[in-house]
Amino acid sequence: MSSSSSGSEEEDEGLDSYRKGGYHAVKIADSFAGGRYIAQKKLGWGEFSTVWLAYDTQSSKYVALKIQKSAPQFAEAALHEIQILSAITKGDPSNTKFVGHLIDHFKHAGPNGQHSCMVLEFLGENLLRLIKYNRYKGLAMTQVREICKCILIALDYLHRELKLIHTDLKLENILLYSTIVPSKDPVRSGTAPVLRRPTASEGTNSNYVLAVNSSEKKLKQKARKAVARISERRGFVEGVGKGGRCLDGIDLRCKVVDFGNACWESKPLAQEIQTRQYRAPEVIVESGYSFPVDMWSFACIAFELATGEMMFTPTAGEGYSEDEDHLALMMELLGKIPRKMTACGARSKDYFNKYGDLKRIRRLKNLSLEKLLVEKYTFSVTDAHEFVGFLCPLLDFDPEKRPTAQQCLQHPWLNISS
Repeated sequence: MSSSSSGSEEEDEGLDSYRKGGYHAVKIADSFAGGRYIAQKKLGWGEFSTVWLAYDTQSSKYVALKIQKSAPQFAEAALHEIQILSAITKGDPSNTKFVGHLIDHFKHAGPNGQHSCMVLEFLGENLLRLIKYNRYKGLAMTQVREICKCILIALDYLHRELKLIHTDLKLENILLYSTIVPSKDPVRSGTAPVLRRPTASEGTNSNYVLAVNSSEKKLKQKARKAVARISERRGFVEGVGKGGRCLDGIDLRCKVVDFGNACWESKPLAQEIQTRQYRAPEVIVESGYSFPVDMWSFACIAFELATGEMMFTPTAGEGYSEDEDHLALMMELLGKIPRKMTACGARSKDYFNKYGDLKRIRRLKNLSLEKLLVEKYTFSVTDAHEFVGFLCPLLDFDPEKRPTAQQCLQHPWLNISS
């Protein structure tokens, strides 16, 4: 779970998770770290934690407060993330590397146990929310380039200077500097911080109830989502009517966040890494991984920003697995996988025959990336050619041939002005 202002919106974390070893129940105006941080509203939740907007009374700034579940395995995961974030923050004192910073960390004792807490920068929505806001249409190429530069500077810093692999780079783990809609930002909207709970005479306010599952809350969530959809649609129509894009005026600078699955190059944590759609081929065949896995994920993100759709969305079928479909989709778009990968991975023989063909998916529909961009996504021939020149090297099946983030930053495509 990241420090995003949008958080996980699809469903609630559920009341049954608020128990020994689970989440810490928070009320508006609860204080943490000896009164320094005051809870304002829930931003979201993840499998390991809930994230709250909090007011830092020491700096007079809003922050994101991540409260981990209290069971030992979650405390261990928090310790790992704190170590990673501490190194990231220490190495970027000027805060110019486009990575999320750790402001503080502490432990908080509650009825469900002791919870590890991280205080992070309050940032805007993630890039998936940006694409949704843009009605799943591709961004203008100048906007794609602006976002790609931020991500590449972050990856260059993580890879070259810190020797860190993110391992879970995706749209949800990249946050805008500020909220898309100003009213969602407590500073720009001029919202005064809540510093205490209301007294009995002030009455009960629904904002002060626990942020847990209830039928009333679900109805309110549905209503809010409906209003948000109408507002976004209205904003989109107005933008088009005035001859502009609905992203005009939005600050597209962004930061890479969520280092819970990150690892040092010398200490890989798990064999299966990365969210499915952004997973590199070497991870699927289990032939070992390093920094190039992040570069593959970055290429998938760049494609998604430019088209509004994921590059690969594999599904299991009759007689073949999701992994096999994923490899087939890669081969249809990028050509045959080299023998080095079809023969040498721990799982290569599960998927490929001795000729390097997939055992259970034989008919592939080949379509070049450039042709796909022109025919399906109506790119101009020039835009498609230039974009593919940037993307294709990053999608090399051989990880050792993929360019580094530092090399990508020198690519001519990033510096095209139109």
